[in-house]
Amino acid sequence: MGDFAIFYEWLMFAVRWLHVITAIAWIGSSFYFIALDLGLRKTPSLPPLAHGEEWQVHGGGFYHIQKYLVAPDFLPEHLTWFKWESYWTWFSGFMLLVLVYYVGADLYLVDRTVLDVPAWQAIGLSLASIGLGWALYDGLCKSPIGQSTTGLMLVLFAILVAMSWGYTQLFTGRAAMLHMGVFTATIMTANVVMIIIPNQRIVVGDLKAGRVPDAKYGKIAKQRSLHNNYLTLPVIFFMLSSHYPLAFATQWNWIIASLIFLVGVVIRHYFNTRHARKGNPHWTWAVAVALFLVIAWLSSGPKLPGMAGEEVASRAAESFLSASHFEAASLTVQTRCAMCHTAEPAWPGVSQAPKNVILDNDIAIANHAKDIAMQAGYAHAMPPGNVSEMTVEERALLVAWFREGSGQ
Repeated sequence: MGDFAIFYEWLMFAVRWLHVITAIAWIGSSFYFIALDLGLRKTPSLPPLAHGEEWQVHGGGFYHIQKYLVAPDFLPEHLTWFKWESYWTWFSGFMLLVLVYYVGADLYLVDRTVLDVPAWQAIGLSLASIGLGWALYDGLCKSPIGQSTTGLMLVLFAILVAMSWGYTQLFTGRAAMLHMGVFTATIMTANVVMIIIPNQRIVVGDLKAGRVPDAKYGKIAKQRSLHNNYLTLPVIFFMLSSHYPLAFATQWNWIIASLIFLVGVVIRHYFNTRHARKGNPHWTWAVAVALFLVIAWLSSGPKLPGMAGEEVASRAAESFLSASHFEAASLTVQTRCAMCHTAEPAWPGVSQAPKNVILDNDIAIANHAKDIAMQAGYAHAMPPGNVSEMTVEERALLVAWFREGSGQ
């Protein structure tokens, strides 16, 4: 089991690496094309069907780009499609959701002080909510509300606020915040899979068949692409939030999640306005900073129920509690780690347990057996800089305890 646990850690690292790489590619291309589209200019030299052009310089060369709202009067032999960046970002992200939150549901997904359900039911709720997000959003866009940019934004924001609160009634604070990212990212990828790429294929098909493509397909695709542009920054925040308990381990985490959408919108508004050469709305930064200060203030509020300590043992924890090495391992952890990993850290400069991992009681230690073994046993990452002077023998003891408890 010990060797498998190490392999599993590397598997999660590889998938996370893939997720970051593909997300960079997707977000980069998305930001680039929105900026390009907003910066297009009409000039007398444009071809008859061209909508606008842009001259750019990069990497020592010059680029001359022209955009056609529908399609040119001929189809070039080589046509680059931007889709796999989105597909693989979502797929790798979903793999991480499975590896971390579904496999480790008893510890990371289910909070029995919030909703006492079996892991399989929590996973079912997670999957259903993800699908619900796309159904609601797509239905709104295709309804009469979708014809009003302002109306659509207000209704969509109301749904996002409702989901932010709803997730806190189902999962752990960490999982609730992460699910807002999954919920939103699924909408973004579904926009690409279900709307943008199919519409582009219709246009290409019409052009190959000698028909004049309908301009509505490009208009719809552009609307969804713009939505993706405004949703990107909040999704990045949610994906990073699991590393920062101040974002998720407070009773106001659902308000924090809601406000983050507003922060992302005003920041993107600034850049989109600049790219469109319509001025420099510096007020957006003042609003973003003010909202972020409100978020920081909210994070100092009361912690969520169950966040002060882990009083319920996960199913996997039972074997670690009964292992012969447990008493010595527990003493080692409470001696070397609990000065920081406690509800009220005693280490100077540490105001909250790192990653909100509490290790000041036996059940909490057993629940985090794998993390303890990986961080302080197999690796020497913890304690940081070995400030509490954990010995080689103590690290070996933690590994022996983990191997015994995991049945190896």
